[in-house]
Parts: sequence; C-alpha cells; structure tokens
Amino acid sequence: MSWKMLTYFGDSMLLIPTAVIMALLMPWKNNNRRAVWYWVLAFCLAGGLVSMSKILFLGFGIGSARYNFTGFSGHSAMSATLWPVMFWLLAGSMSTFWRTLALVTGYLIPLLVGVSRLMLNAHSVSEVITGLLLGFTLSSAFLISQRHAQLKNFNLPQIGATLFIPLLLMGSGHVATTQHFLEDLSASLGGLDKPWTRADLLKLRQ
Repeated sequence: MSWKMLTYFGDSMLLIPTAVIMALLMPWKNNNRRAVWYWVLAFCLAGGLVSMSKILFLGFGIGSARYNFTGFSGHSAMSATLWPVMFWLLAGSMSTFWRTLALVTGYLIPLLVGVSRLMLNAHSVSEVITGLLLGFTLSSAFLISQRHAQLKNFNLPQIGATLFIPLLLMGSGHVATTQHFLEDLSASLGGLDKPWTRADLLKLRQ
C-alpha cells in the first residue's frame, strides 16, 4: 500500500461522509441515546480546532518557527478522531478478542496516516504529533463515555452496506479541497493578498 493510499484514510472527502454514516447508525446500534450527540460534538470539535489553527497561521502568521508548526495536521487529527470510534462501533458486542483487535486497528490506522503525512512532506513532526494527540484525546474521551453502552452486532450485509460509501470514495480517489478553501478564507480574514506559507514562517528562524 502506497503512502498516498494511506494518507487518504485521513482525507475529509472520506472522513466526513463516514462520520455522518456513523451518526446515523449509533441510535440503531447503541442503547445510549446521547452517544450520537457526543460523537457529533467530538468530530466537529476536531474539525473546528484544526481549522482554527490553520486560519490563525494562514491569515495571521500565528505559528511556531522553532517547532515548524503551522497548525494541526488535519489528516492526523480527523483520522485519530474517527477510526477508533468506527472500529469500536463495528465490533459491537463481539468477544473481547475481536473488540480488542478492532480497537487496536482503529488506533493503528491514524498512526499510519500520520507517518504518511511525513513521508509525503505534507506536515512537520510537530504538526503530526499534535494532530494525533488531539484526535486520540477526543476519540478516547468518546469511548470512555460509552464504556457502559450496550452495542448490537453488525451482520455481514450490514457491514457491507456501512462500508459501501467509504469504499466507493476510496476507489474514486477524489480528495477534499478544504485546504484551498481555508487558504482563501484566511487571507480574506487577515486582509492579505496571499496566505502565509511555511517558507514565510521559517524565515523568522534565520
């Protein structure tokens, strides 16, 4: 599997529809009726904090030249928020072994996404680490809130239907344009002709 394929597991084009599917499934598969609102809060909070960190840098130059930080890695943060919860939900009330394996997989995928962002030179180490910490904090907080919840198992047709849209999106290979949108928005908010870049930030370290 290539780094570009791995990094797609953190792309908003895949994660946002998957998060919506999860929100629709939770009231059906989880006896905790508040779970869906906790999930929406966690996912939106991750997206909001990532976007805010990027706007602060792109529009106002607020970052760290010392740590080469221009904002949280969105791929890392959003994947770390979604995949642990997704695999927890799909594991349902399976045996302890399978639920543990599902959770390990859910936490491993974002780590691989983070590595892929470094290998593709899309982010610095500080951006990936802080993004993962943000996402894992939110997903772990959600899972802790659901530790007494009773889940219903998915049968194979239900799993297939749940994964149909995510697999279709992965097959298409289309990526989200959120970065370009944030760049335009940030430049407008900051009154700039063009947004700040990493090169601009690193000049401050010289």
